[in-house]
Amino acid sequence: MFKNNSNQVRAGWIIFLAFASMFIAQQIFALPGGVLLALVDFPFQDGNYEMDIMAAFDRHPWIFLLTQGGGTVGGMLATVLFWRFVNKGTLKELGFRGPLKDLGFGLLLGAMSIAIIFFILLASGNVTMLNSFTKPEFTVYTLSFLVLFILVGFFEEMFFRGYVMSTMERRGNPKWLVYVVSAVVFSLVHGTNPNVSILGLVNIALVGVLFAYMFDATKSLWLPIGYHITWNYFQGNVFGFAVSGTAPHGIYNVSVEEGSDLLTGGAFGLEGGLLATVLIILGYFATRVYVKMKAK
Repeated sequence: MFKNNSNQVRAGWIIFLAFASMFIAQQIFALPGGVLLALVDFPFQDGNYEMDIMAAFDRHPWIFLLTQGGGTVGGMLATVLFWRFVNKGTLKELGFRGPLKDLGFGLLLGAMSIAIIFFILLASGNVTMLNSFTKPEFTVYTLSFLVLFILVGFFEEMFFRGYVMSTMERRGNPKWLVYVVSAVVFSLVHGTNPNVSILGLVNIALVGVLFAYMFDATKSLWLPIGYHITWNYFQGNVFGFAVSGTAPHGIYNVSVEEGSDLLTGGAFGLEGGLLATVLIILGYFATRVYVKMKAK
């Protein structure tokens, strides 16, 4: 049950323990931000209080960054330590290898994918812009969420691709299973996000497969990290869509109320729409072309 035919602890148990350690570390590192929010924003009245946590975080973006970013850093640290001392691996073996141009291509591909979806929705009348292209609204969220999404891109790719896939590969699991487990677990952890939808979770699993392919094809985390960062940032902080159900703070603001939820993703954001499905699939072909061009 616990060991395979080679008398090794099965990959599933190692990943489970790593996930539990990562989760605990996230809570510990997020705690200072939560305490600070309580001190500055919880309105105590007669010993009782009622507070919408997300609304409170919206009022204090830097505290939100301290909390969410802190938790993300904790998760990264736990992943690296578990990889180093349990898996006995190096950062290079985890996936931090290869040329940085992979990161650049990933950043470009993620940004272009979201931009294409946005302009299709705009041209088809499924979204309405609330401020013009000539009047972007830069706020503190523009910077704070850039930092956050960079951290998220690094952390989630380190764990779900670098750690999970490499641990399974080291135990001799077939490639199809490595891809599926990485993508499904990645999707399931987003299942508690606000306004989650079935199509949204399917698309997150699908983009998880794309990230797995990027990691496998380049033998490096740089490409999926880059794509992950701009995929999130351009959704929420450039074009103003919800990101996996979380509130947007874009330099452009859009309304999806008159559009089709099947295309826009509704309250969950673009990841809950069919256009995201199409662009994720196209991302596979773009990556395939890029890898072939690199090999020449």
